[in-house]
Amino acid sequence: MSASTDSDGLLGKGVDDEIFTANQRKPFGTTKLALAALCVLYTAFHIAVMNLYPLETWTYRLIHVGGGLVIGFLLFSSTLFSAATPDRAGTRSTLRMALLAPGALAVTLAFAQAAGFWLTGEGVGQAAGRTAFVWSFGWPLVGGSLWLIGVGWLMPDRDRSRIDMADAFLAVAAVAVTLYIIFHAPLLRLRAGTGLAKDADLFAAMAGVILILELTRRMAGLALVIICGVFVAYSFVGPWLPGILQHRGYTASRFFTYIFTDQGILGPTTAISSTYIILFVAFAAFLQASRVGEYFVNFAFAAAGDKRGGPAKVAVFGSGLMGMINGTSAGNVVATGSLTIPLMKRVGYAPQTAASVEAAASSGGQILPPIMGAGAFIMSEITGIPYAEIVVAAIIPAILYFLSVYFMVDLAAQKFGMKGLPHEELPKFAKLARQAFLFIPIIILIGALFAGYSVIRAGTLAMAAAAVVSWLTPYRMGVKEILYALELSTKMSLQLVAVCAAAGIIVGVIALTGIGTRFSSLLLGLADQNQVVALFFAMVVSIVLGMGMPTTAAYAVAASVIAPGLIQMGIAPLTAHFFIFYFAVMSAITPPVALAAYAGAAIAQSDPMKTSVESFKIGLAAFVVPFMFFSSPALLMDGSWLEIAHVTITATFGVYMLAACVQGWFFGAAGLLVRAGTLVAGLAMIEGGWATDVVGLGIALLLFLVQTRVVRPKHLARGLD
Repeated sequence: MSASTDSDGLLGKGVDDEIFTANQRKPFGTTKLALAALCVLYTAFHIAVMNLYPLETWTYRLIHVGGGLVIGFLLFSSTLFSAATPDRAGTRSTLRMALLAPGALAVTLAFAQAAGFWLTGEGVGQAAGRTAFVWSFGWPLVGGSLWLIGVGWLMPDRDRSRIDMADAFLAVAAVAVTLYIIFHAPLLRLRAGTGLAKDADLFAAMAGVILILELTRRMAGLALVIICGVFVAYSFVGPWLPGILQHRGYTASRFFTYIFTDQGILGPTTAISSTYIILFVAFAAFLQASRVGEYFVNFAFAAAGDKRGGPAKVAVFGSGLMGMINGTSAGNVVATGSLTIPLMKRVGYAPQTAASVEAAASSGGQILPPIMGAGAFIMSEITGIPYAEIVVAAIIPAILYFLSVYFMVDLAAQKFGMKGLPHEELPKFAKLARQAFLFIPIIILIGALFAGYSVIRAGTLAMAAAAVVSWLTPYRMGVKEILYALELSTKMSLQLVAVCAAAGIIVGVIALTGIGTRFSSLLLGLADQNQVVALFFAMVVSIVLGMGMPTTAAYAVAASVIAPGLIQMGIAPLTAHFFIFYFAVMSAITPPVALAAYAGAAIAQSDPMKTSVESFKIGLAAFVVPFMFFSSPALLMDGSWLEIAHVTITATFGVYMLAACVQGWFFGAAGLLVRAGTLVAGLAMIEGGWATDVVGLGIALLLFLVQTRVVRPKHLARGLD
């Protein structure tokens, strides 16, 4: 690698390239253009509706979910494509095509019937019989969808270059569901979830749930699908369950029609994904298309690449910046980790350590203001707390987390004598500093929000600024590049669309059965009005719910289950929601299901479970910081400047001591007693009181003197004999 790296961007090269998942298709020719056009239209539709032409809520959210299902089935296969599988795998099997025929015909019949409602203007009205259109719409839709999913599972099409016919007809089924529910929305608002619901309503909603769960399986794995399945089963087996879990049970008609309303799938999770999430994913896509991500990474390399353990420190800074914007821990690990992990290994970090550093830094980006991976906007929507107040409150906890990760990698570098990258291989900081205008889109976003603009307007302005700023770089965004950014935005959004819709099923079950209120009562009972015990249970539930779920969905579900109970116990709403949000984020690096750590392990070729355990250790501060701002509200900027300064300084010392304990290095190799001492000192300073601070600082000073040989153990023992 030459000294010209800074001019051609080789170190950051590839950070902004499109990432293909193992089951994502790579079509060619006309098919590729058609899918790209669908993706462009999908994101453009959302931006236009949010800014120019508002749509009725149900219609907008149904198009959001239905459109996501259509594009998702066309782009993502039911099977994984191995690296050895050629992109073009030959002709389609005659037997498979014959097996697909019944499902395809059934779904086509249902689609024709749904289209007929729109063409004739007559649907399943209140005067229609309960079983009206069951045989021409209901059974064909559900039966055909299940048949096609089954064929896709048992006989997957392994040709990556074309669309599987089974998935093409699943997309048709998604269109049929969307057409039916939009057409009948005025009636469904009155009869859904009641005894007045028609069987056709039931079948449309049931097919919608099946399609959402299948796409979620393809996009996010089985974990969330299993959780949803447990909640769905709970709705039917309630009468036979003991204690607070018991409820009267619900018929299939009442359950499924209720779930597909604004109390469930079309409720708060989809409201969030159809506005804030897709808007800021589009913003991230515009930054990616204009190669701003490469600049962020190069900037981090120029600032810290030559320091000891330099690539690890680059991962902390660069991944934090990228994670703040794109809001997906695992996706950010893949994007930046493909660059930083090999370089960390090169300077001496073990593979699992390199992967765990990247996972911890990427996950932490979602707690980093001002964007917080859209978390700040979601929290504002759920709580009603102003965005500006949330962002200000998030500053100190985020700083503490990233300082902790920085201390971890720096102490590891000291412990193992690691060096940085050669200075001549790094980008030139002076040159990158002259390109600081690339931060303008983020500055405009923050400025617009604090100037009182709506989140949607501020996000749109920032997106436009990204396109304008690109004209000052070699990567100018013209029409072609803007269309590519819109296409990329849709592809990046699909997982979150599917996951938020699936999370809506859980939210709907919670609302229908009242288990959220009863769980809050149970939480209060178990905690016996002890807030710390209640917070511990809240931590466990947030982490469990977040396993296999993106942060946004995990937080939305956990907030609906846990937050009311915490607030009822007297915990401030902002503190309660921040607490839940932090642990939902950290579920991505918490064993046994740590998606961000697993993504890093795949790049580093390390053991996934060992990587997840180490990423948990490196991100340890995030498991302590929420309890810190509970006991010291000044960490959330709630207090005088003296109080804020006091707890910030002592907490910084505290997380350093914890890092020294974990790494076993405190001004030299730390033995068991020294590590125990650093743990006690760290916890004492984190507690926040003046007395405990004095104790913690005293222990830290004593350990410093011992470790630097100013005081030896025999001096401390003198007089004891």
